[in-house]
Amino acid sequence: MKITDLRCAVIGKHPIVRIVTDEGLHGLGEVEFTKSYLKPWVLHFREALIGEDPTDVERVMLKIRQRGSFKPYGAAVSAIEHALWDIAGKAAGVPVYKLLGGKVRDKVRVYNGSIRRQRTGDRPEDYAADVKWMMEQPQNFFMIKQGISFHSNMKDTIEGFHYGVTQKAGCHGAMDQGVISERGFNHMLDCVIAMKEVLGDKVSLALDCGPGWMLPDAIKFARAVEKYNLMWLEDMLTGDYVPWVNPQAYRELTTSTSTPIHTGEQIYLRHNFKELIETQAVRVIGPDPADIGGIAELKWVAEHAYMHSILMAPHGVANGLLGLGALINVCATLPANYIAFEYPSASDPWWEDLVVGLPPQIVKDSMVDLLEAPGLGLDIDAEAARRYLREEDAGFFD
Repeated sequence: MKITDLRCAVIGKHPIVRIVTDEGLHGLGEVEFTKSYLKPWVLHFREALIGEDPTDVERVMLKIRQRGSFKPYGAAVSAIEHALWDIAGKAAGVPVYKLLGGKVRDKVRVYNGSIRRQRTGDRPEDYAADVKWMMEQPQNFFMIKQGISFHSNMKDTIEGFHYGVTQKAGCHGAMDQGVISERGFNHMLDCVIAMKEVLGDKVSLALDCGPGWMLPDAIKFARAVEKYNLMWLEDMLTGDYVPWVNPQAYRELTTSTSTPIHTGEQIYLRHNFKELIETQAVRVIGPDPADIGGIAELKWVAEHAYMHSILMAPHGVANGLLGLGALINVCATLPANYIAFEYPSASDPWWEDLVVGLPPQIVKDSMVDLLEAPGLGLDIDAEAARRYLREEDAGFFD
Protein backbone atom coordinates (compact mmCIF):
# COMPACT_ATOMS: atom_id res chain seq x y z
CA MET A 1 0.00 0.00 0.00
CA LYS A 2 1.21 3.50 -0.86
CA ILE A 3 0.13 7.00 0.11
CA THR A 4 -1.08 8.85 -2.98
CA ASP A 5 -2.16 12.13 -1.40
CA LEU A 6 -2.24 14.17 1.81
CA ARG A 7 -5.14 16.59 2.00
CA CYS A 8 -6.32 19.10 4.57
CA ALA A 9 -9.61 21.00 4.72
CA VAL A 10 -10.89 23.33 7.40
CA ILE A 11 -14.37 22.06 8.26
CA GLY A 12 -16.07 24.40 10.67
CA LYS A 13 -13.09 25.44 12.77
CA HIS A 14 -11.08 22.20 12.60
CA PRO A 15 -8.34 21.41 10.09
CA ILE A 16 -9.13 17.84 9.03
CA VAL A 17 -6.31 15.68 7.65
CA ARG A 18 -7.17 13.03 5.04
CA ILE A 19 -4.52 10.60 3.82
CA VAL A 20 -5.46 8.72 0.62
CA THR A 21 -3.93 5.42 -0.57
CA ASP A 22 -3.68 3.45 -3.80
CA GLU A 23 -5.85 0.68 -2.28
CA GLY A 24 -8.87 2.87 -1.62
CA LEU A 25 -8.36 3.15 2.14
CA HIS A 26 -8.17 6.58 3.74
CA GLY A 27 -7.27 7.83 7.19
CA LEU A 28 -8.50 10.88 9.11
CA GLY A 29 -6.96 13.10 11.76
CA GLU A 30 -8.30 16.24 13.41
CA VAL A 31 -6.59 19.38 14.68
CA GLU A 32 -8.03 21.41 17.57
CA PHE A 33 -10.64 24.01 16.63
CA THR A 34 -8.37 26.74 18.04
CA LYS A 35 -5.85 26.10 15.22
CA SER A 36 -7.73 26.64 11.97
CA TYR A 37 -4.67 28.50 10.64
CA LEU A 38 -2.57 25.29 10.52
CA LYS A 39 -3.82 23.98 7.17
CA PRO A 40 -0.70 25.18 5.25
CA TRP A 41 1.54 23.60 7.91
CA VAL A 42 -0.20 20.24 7.44
CA LEU A 43 0.19 20.42 3.66
CA HIS A 44 3.87 21.27 4.12
CA PHE A 45 4.38 17.53 4.84
CA ARG A 46 2.69 16.25 1.66
CA GLU A 47 5.86 15.70 -0.36
CA ALA A 48 7.45 13.70 2.47
CA LEU A 49 4.50 11.29 2.66
CA ILE A 50 3.74 10.53 -1.00
CA GLY A 51 4.79 6.98 -1.88
CA GLU A 52 5.23 5.76 1.71
CA ASP A 53 3.43 2.73 3.16
CA PRO A 54 1.01 4.23 5.73
CA THR A 55 0.86 0.99 7.72
CA ASP A 56 4.55 1.44 8.61
CA VAL A 57 3.50 4.21 10.98
CA GLU A 58 6.80 4.58 12.83
CA ARG A 59 8.85 4.56 9.63
CA VAL A 60 6.74 7.35 8.15
CA MET A 61 6.88 9.35 11.38
CA LEU A 62 10.68 9.23 11.35
CA LYS A 63 10.51 11.47 8.26
CA ILE A 64 8.37 14.19 9.79
CA ARG A 65 8.47 14.00 13.62
CA GLN A 66 11.50 16.27 13.93
CA ARG A 67 9.70 18.97 11.93
CA GLY A 68 7.10 19.67 14.61
CA SER A 69 7.39 21.77 17.75
CA PHE A 70 5.68 22.71 21.00
CA LYS A 71 1.99 23.62 20.82
CA PRO A 72 0.63 24.66 18.36
CA TYR A 73 3.07 23.36 15.72
CA GLY A 74 3.10 19.76 16.90
CA ALA A 75 -0.57 19.54 15.94
CA ALA A 76 0.07 19.00 12.22
CA VAL A 77 2.45 16.09 12.89
CA SER A 78 0.05 14.63 15.47
CA ALA A 79 -3.02 14.71 13.20
CA ILE A 80 -1.02 13.04 10.40
CA GLU A 81 0.03 10.32 12.85
CA HIS A 82 -3.62 9.74 13.81
CA ALA A 83 -4.55 9.36 10.14
CA LEU A 84 -1.72 6.84 9.62
CA TRP A 85 -2.96 4.70 12.52
CA ASP A 86 -6.50 4.98 11.14
CA ILE A 87 -5.34 3.44 7.86
CA ALA A 88 -3.20 0.81 9.61
CA GLY A 89 -6.18 -0.34 11.67
CA LYS A 90 -8.47 -0.45 8.65
CA ALA A 91 -5.88 -2.42 6.67
CA ALA A 92 -5.60 -4.96 9.49
CA GLY A 93 -9.36 -4.99 10.11
CA VAL A 94 -8.98 -4.14 13.81
CA PRO A 95 -9.38 -1.12 16.10
CA VAL A 96 -6.17 0.84 16.60
CA TYR A 97 -6.00 -0.15 20.27
CA LYS A 98 -5.28 -3.71 19.11
CA LEU A 99 -2.19 -2.43 17.26
CA LEU A 100 -1.02 -0.58 20.38
CA GLY A 101 -0.83 -3.76 22.44
CA GLY A 102 -4.51 -4.34 23.11
CA LYS A 103 -6.97 -2.95 25.62
CA VAL A 104 -6.57 -3.09 29.39
CA ARG A 105 -10.05 -1.63 30.02
CA ASP A 106 -13.44 -2.11 28.34
CA LYS A 107 -14.61 1.43 29.05
CA VAL A 108 -12.57 4.61 29.28
CA ARG A 109 -13.13 7.20 32.02
CA VAL A 110 -13.46 10.86 31.01
CA TYR A 111 -13.87 14.16 32.85
CA ASN A 112 -15.68 17.35 31.91
CA GLY A 113 -13.67 20.26 30.60
CA SER A 114 -15.77 21.05 27.52
CA ILE A 115 -19.49 20.74 28.31
CA ARG A 116 -20.09 24.13 29.82
CA ARG A 117 -22.14 27.28 29.42
CA GLN A 118 -21.18 30.94 29.66
CA ARG A 119 -20.56 31.64 33.34
CA THR A 120 -22.59 34.55 34.71
CA GLY A 121 -19.49 36.19 36.15
CA ASP A 122 -16.32 35.59 38.13
CA ARG A 123 -17.69 35.86 41.66
CA PRO A 124 -17.77 32.86 44.03
CA GLU A 125 -21.53 32.56 43.57
CA ASP A 126 -21.07 32.46 39.78
CA TYR A 127 -18.61 29.61 40.08
CA ALA A 128 -20.93 27.77 42.48
CA ALA A 129 -23.87 28.06 40.09
CA ASP A 130 -21.71 26.92 37.19
CA VAL A 131 -20.48 23.72 38.83
CA LYS A 132 -24.02 22.97 40.02
CA TRP A 133 -25.17 23.10 36.39
CA MET A 134 -22.22 20.97 35.26
CA MET A 135 -22.76 18.25 37.87
CA GLU A 136 -26.43 18.00 36.83
CA GLN A 137 -25.60 17.17 33.20
CA PRO A 138 -26.74 13.72 31.97
CA GLN A 139 -23.18 12.44 31.46
CA ASN A 140 -22.82 12.25 35.26
CA PHE A 141 -19.14 13.24 35.14
CA PHE A 142 -17.05 12.12 38.10
CA MET A 143 -14.89 15.26 37.83
CA ILE A 144 -15.19 18.85 36.67
CA LYS A 145 -12.34 21.15 35.68
CA GLN A 146 -12.74 24.90 36.12
CA GLY A 147 -10.54 27.79 35.02
CA ILE A 148 -9.34 30.30 37.57
CA SER A 149 -6.61 32.93 37.85
CA PHE A 150 -4.76 33.50 34.55
CA HIS A 151 -6.86 30.78 32.89
CA SER A 152 -10.05 32.78 33.37
CA ASN A 153 -11.49 36.25 33.03
CA MET A 154 -10.93 37.06 36.71
CA LYS A 155 -7.46 38.37 35.88
CA ASP A 156 -9.30 41.21 34.05
CA THR A 157 -12.62 41.47 35.90
CA ILE A 158 -11.34 41.45 39.48
CA GLU A 159 -9.84 44.85 40.16
CA GLY A 160 -6.23 44.68 41.30
CA PHE A 161 -6.03 40.91 40.76
CA HIS A 162 -2.29 40.95 40.05
CA TYR A 163 0.62 43.33 39.63
CA GLY A 164 1.74 42.29 36.15
CA VAL A 165 0.96 43.68 32.70
CA THR A 166 -2.55 42.86 31.47
CA GLN A 167 -3.02 41.97 27.80
CA LYS A 168 -6.52 42.49 26.43
CA ALA A 169 -5.74 41.93 22.76
CA GLY A 170 -7.95 38.84 22.53
CA CYS A 171 -5.10 36.75 21.12
CA HIS A 172 -5.57 33.07 21.96
CA GLY A 173 -2.46 32.02 23.84
CA ALA A 174 -1.34 35.52 24.86
CA MET A 175 0.33 35.17 28.24
CA ASP A 176 -0.65 37.23 31.27
CA GLN A 177 1.58 36.75 34.27
CA GLY A 178 2.62 38.46 37.45
CA VAL A 179 2.56 38.48 41.22
CA ILE A 180 -0.99 37.92 42.50
CA SER A 181 -2.34 40.46 44.98
CA GLU A 182 -3.75 39.56 48.39
CA ARG A 183 -7.19 40.53 47.06
CA GLY A 184 -6.74 38.27 44.04
CA PHE A 185 -5.49 35.40 46.21
CA ASN A 186 -8.44 35.63 48.61
CA HIS A 187 -10.88 35.86 45.71
CA MET A 188 -9.60 32.61 44.21
CA LEU A 189 -9.81 30.88 47.57
CA ASP A 190 -13.41 32.04 48.02
CA CYS A 191 -14.27 30.62 44.60
CA VAL A 192 -12.78 27.23 45.52
CA ILE A 193 -14.72 27.15 48.79
CA ALA A 194 -17.97 28.03 46.99
CA MET A 195 -17.49 25.28 44.41
CA LYS A 196 -16.61 22.62 46.97
CA GLU A 197 -19.68 23.49 49.04
CA VAL A 198 -21.77 22.54 46.00
CA LEU A 199 -19.76 19.53 44.80
CA GLY A 200 -18.95 17.99 48.18
CA ASP A 201 -17.25 14.63 47.70
CA LYS A 202 -19.72 13.49 45.02
CA VAL A 203 -17.93 15.19 42.12
CA SER A 204 -14.20 15.92 42.14
CA LEU A 205 -12.78 19.32 41.22
CA ALA A 206 -9.62 20.22 39.30
CA LEU A 207 -8.46 23.76 38.56
CA ASP A 208 -6.91 25.02 35.32
CA CYS A 209 -4.80 27.84 36.68
CA GLY A 210 -2.50 29.40 34.13
CA PRO A 211 0.21 29.63 33.10
CA GLY A 212 1.48 32.87 34.58
CA TRP A 213 2.00 32.28 38.30
CA MET A 214 5.19 33.15 40.11
CA LEU A 215 6.52 30.24 42.16
CA PRO A 216 5.91 31.76 45.66
CA ASP A 217 2.24 32.42 44.82
CA ALA A 218 1.83 28.91 43.43
CA ILE A 219 3.27 27.33 46.59
CA LYS A 220 1.12 29.49 48.86
CA PHE A 221 -2.10 28.70 46.96
CA ALA A 222 -1.40 24.96 46.63
CA ARG A 223 -0.94 24.79 50.41
CA ALA A 224 -4.05 26.89 51.08
CA VAL A 225 -6.33 24.49 49.15
CA GLU A 226 -4.89 21.26 50.55
CA LYS A 227 -7.88 20.65 52.81
CA TYR A 228 -10.27 20.77 49.83
CA ASN A 229 -8.76 17.64 48.28
CA LEU A 230 -8.59 18.94 44.71
CA MET A 231 -7.72 16.50 41.93
CA TRP A 232 -4.99 18.84 40.72
CA LEU A 233 -3.80 22.36 39.98
CA GLU A 234 -2.94 22.58 36.28
CA ASP A 235 -0.37 24.64 34.35
CA MET A 236 0.42 27.10 37.11
CA LEU A 237 3.97 27.91 35.99
CA THR A 238 4.01 26.90 32.31
CA GLY A 239 1.52 25.33 29.92
CA ASP A 240 -0.77 26.04 26.98
CA TYR A 241 1.24 27.98 24.37
CA VAL A 242 4.39 28.37 26.48
CA PRO A 243 7.21 26.58 24.60
CA TRP A 244 9.20 25.49 27.66
CA VAL A 245 8.69 23.28 30.72
CA ASN A 246 10.80 24.41 33.73
CA PRO A 247 10.91 21.09 35.66
CA GLN A 248 13.10 22.49 38.46
CA ALA A 249 10.50 25.08 39.48
CA TYR A 250 7.70 22.53 39.14
CA ARG A 251 9.57 20.11 41.37
CA GLU A 252 9.91 22.74 44.10
CA LEU A 253 6.18 23.43 43.84
CA THR A 254 5.28 19.72 43.90
CA THR A 255 7.42 18.88 46.91
CA SER A 256 6.02 21.83 48.87
CA THR A 257 2.42 20.61 48.95
CA SER A 258 0.10 17.58 49.10
CA THR A 259 -2.09 19.13 46.37
CA PRO A 260 -1.30 17.32 43.10
CA ILE A 261 0.40 19.50 40.49
CA HIS A 262 -0.31 18.90 36.78
CA THR A 263 1.10 20.07 33.44
CA GLY A 264 1.91 18.85 29.94
CA GLU A 265 -0.67 19.81 27.32
CA GLN A 266 1.72 22.04 25.37
CA ILE A 267 4.69 19.66 25.38
CA TYR A 268 5.84 18.07 22.12
CA LEU A 269 7.53 14.64 22.03
CA ARG A 270 8.54 12.20 24.78
CA HIS A 271 11.97 13.80 25.07
CA ASN A 272 10.51 16.98 26.55
CA PHE A 273 8.75 14.98 29.30
CA LYS A 274 11.95 13.20 30.31
CA GLU A 275 13.19 15.55 33.06
CA LEU A 276 9.66 16.34 34.22
CA ILE A 277 9.03 12.64 34.83
CA GLU A 278 12.43 11.40 35.95
CA THR A 279 12.83 14.11 38.61
CA GLN A 280 9.17 13.61 39.67
CA ALA A 281 8.57 17.30 39.14
CA VAL A 282 4.77 16.86 38.96
CA ARG A 283 2.20 14.37 40.26
CA VAL A 284 0.04 14.35 37.11
CA ILE A 285 0.91 14.82 33.45
CA GLY A 286 -1.61 15.72 30.76
CA PRO A 287 -0.19 15.43 27.25
CA ASP A 288 -2.58 15.91 24.35
CA PRO A 289 -2.46 13.25 21.60
CA ALA A 290 -3.18 16.04 19.12
CA ASP A 291 -0.11 18.03 20.22
CA ILE A 292 2.51 15.65 21.63
CA GLY A 293 3.24 14.01 18.26
CA GLY A 294 0.47 11.41 18.21
CA ILE A 295 -1.03 8.51 20.10
CA ALA A 296 2.08 6.30 20.09
CA GLU A 297 4.07 9.16 21.61
CA LEU A 298 1.45 9.61 24.33
CA LYS A 299 1.46 5.89 25.16
CA TRP A 300 5.26 5.91 25.54
CA VAL A 301 5.07 8.88 27.93
CA ALA A 302 2.26 7.27 29.95
CA GLU A 303 4.29 4.12 30.50
CA HIS A 304 7.41 6.07 31.44
CA ALA A 305 5.32 8.07 33.93
CA TYR A 306 3.85 4.86 35.34
CA MET A 307 7.35 3.62 36.21
CA HIS A 308 7.89 6.83 38.19
CA SER A 309 4.51 6.78 40.02
CA ILE A 310 3.20 9.82 38.13
CA LEU A 311 -0.47 9.89 37.17
CA MET A 312 -1.84 10.38 33.64
CA ALA A 313 -4.81 12.55 32.60
CA PRO A 314 -4.60 13.44 28.88
CA HIS A 315 -5.73 16.83 27.64
CA GLY A 316 -8.24 16.95 24.79
CA VAL A 317 -10.87 19.66 25.30
CA ALA A 318 -10.80 21.08 21.74
CA ASN A 319 -9.89 17.94 19.77
CA GLY A 320 -13.32 17.39 18.21
CA LEU A 321 -15.22 14.16 17.65
CA LEU A 322 -12.59 12.57 15.40
CA GLY A 323 -10.03 13.50 18.05
CA LEU A 324 -12.26 11.67 20.51
CA GLY A 325 -11.62 8.48 18.53
CA ALA A 326 -7.87 8.90 18.95
CA LEU A 327 -8.23 9.50 22.69
CA ILE A 328 -10.47 6.48 23.23
CA ASN A 329 -8.14 4.11 21.38
CA VAL A 330 -4.93 5.14 23.11
CA CYS A 331 -6.44 5.49 26.59
CA ALA A 332 -7.88 1.97 26.35
CA THR A 333 -4.26 0.72 26.38
CA LEU A 334 -2.72 2.85 29.14
CA PRO A 335 -1.40 1.45 32.44
CA ALA A 336 -2.88 1.85 35.91
CA ASN A 337 -1.68 5.44 36.38
CA TYR A 338 -4.45 6.54 33.99
CA ILE A 339 -7.12 8.72 35.64
CA ALA A 340 -9.31 10.02 32.79
CA PHE A 341 -9.06 12.11 29.66
CA GLU A 342 -10.62 15.50 29.05
CA TYR A 343 -13.74 14.83 26.99
CA PRO A 344 -13.92 16.83 23.73
CA SER A 345 -17.50 17.63 22.76
CA ALA A 346 -18.50 18.84 19.28
CA SER A 347 -17.31 22.39 18.55
CA ASP A 348 -20.48 22.92 16.46
CA PRO A 349 -23.70 20.92 16.98
CA TRP A 350 -23.82 19.74 13.33
CA TRP A 351 -20.61 17.72 13.81
CA GLU A 352 -22.70 14.97 15.40
CA ASP A 353 -24.54 14.62 12.07
CA LEU A 354 -21.26 14.36 10.14
CA VAL A 355 -19.30 11.85 12.23
CA VAL A 356 -20.16 8.19 11.62
CA GLY A 357 -19.65 5.55 14.33
CA LEU A 358 -20.63 7.39 17.50
CA PRO A 359 -23.26 5.93 19.85
CA PRO A 360 -26.37 8.07 20.52
CA GLN A 361 -25.15 8.85 24.04
CA ILE A 362 -21.36 8.98 24.06
CA VAL A 363 -20.74 9.40 27.80
CA LYS A 364 -22.60 7.41 30.44
CA ASP A 365 -21.64 7.78 34.09
CA SER A 366 -18.40 9.44 33.02
CA MET A 367 -17.42 6.40 30.91
CA VAL A 368 -17.09 5.94 27.13
CA ASP A 369 -17.38 2.56 25.42
CA LEU A 370 -14.55 1.47 23.15
CA LEU A 371 -15.06 1.93 19.42
CA GLU A 372 -14.98 -1.48 17.74
CA ALA A 373 -14.85 -0.42 14.07
CA PRO A 374 -11.46 -0.83 12.36
CA GLY A 375 -8.99 2.05 12.59
CA LEU A 376 -9.83 4.86 14.99
CA GLY A 377 -13.47 3.80 14.77
CA LEU A 378 -14.97 6.98 13.33
CA ASP A 379 -15.42 8.49 9.87
CA ILE A 380 -17.02 11.51 8.20
CA ASP A 381 -20.17 11.26 6.09
CA ALA A 382 -18.74 12.82 2.94
CA GLU A 383 -22.09 13.82 1.43
CA ALA A 384 -23.26 15.47 4.63
CA ALA A 385 -19.93 17.27 5.04
CA ARG A 386 -19.67 18.71 1.52
CA ARG A 387 -21.89 21.68 2.40
CA TYR A 388 -19.32 22.76 4.99
CA LEU A 389 -16.34 22.62 2.60
CA ARG A 390 -14.76 25.80 1.30
CA GLU A 391 -14.58 26.17 -2.47
CA GLU A 392 -10.84 25.53 -2.45
CA ASP A 393 -11.44 22.15 -0.74
CA ALA A 394 -14.18 20.90 -3.08
CA GLY A 395 -12.18 17.76 -3.95
CA PHE A 396 -11.33 16.82 -0.37
CA PHE A 397 -13.50 13.68 -0.37
CA ASP A 398 -12.83 12.62 -3.99
